[in-house]
Amino acid sequence: MTETAPSRADTAPRGVRMPRDERRAQLLAAATDVFVTNGYHATVMDDIAERAGVSKPVLYQHFPGKLELYLALLERHTDELIRRVRQAIEETEDNGQRVRNAVEVYFDFVDSDDEAFRLVLESDVRHQPPAQAVVERAYTACVQAIAQAVAADAGLDADRAWLVAVGVVGISADSARYWLTRRHEFPKEEAVALTASLAWKGLAGFPLHSPKAL
Repeated sequence: MTETAPSRADTAPRGVRMPRDERRAQLLAAATDVFVTNGYHATVMDDIAERAGVSKPVLYQHFPGKLELYLALLERHTDELIRRVRQAIEETEDNGQRVRNAVEVYFDFVDSDDEAFRLVLESDVRHQPPAQAVVERAYTACVQAIAQAVAADAGLDADRAWLVAVGVVGISADSARYWLTRRHEFPKEEAVALTASLAWKGLAGFPLHSPKAL
């Protein structure tokens, strides 16, 4: 039998004191594992405490309830997605490369070992108001980053640039999730290139309005 690698949520022995920030990170990693595996509604705090190797009182010292813990996870993973999309847009002045970079961010996001993308894009609780607000904030920030580049370089007004950016985000997220179900049939690099090509062929039809970056 093949030995599996330990999860990020593997923990120190019970009773070992950890710095607060380190303990919080450990609990979030354990919670990601459990929520991804079981879903929000089927998870109880006991599951997460057991996975983290801590007592329930220790877990409750950091998070007052399951929803607060889940929201903390959403904030953590959506903040990282926003950061990566913004970086993808800002690190180059080449619009074709910007599109490819943005597409690649979503493919990397769904291809992460912890499968945290499922909490953001597929969760059984993401349409409840508190979680929905976090997800929508991230979606808006990612669309905005792309829309600003489109408006600056293609000469589109804000509404039309936003519509184009919505399309780029949508095709990136949906294509990435589809590729994940077929990942053994063709490599991620090829999937990114195909998706970026489709998105860029549409954007390339707009005339360059300004040579400057954002």
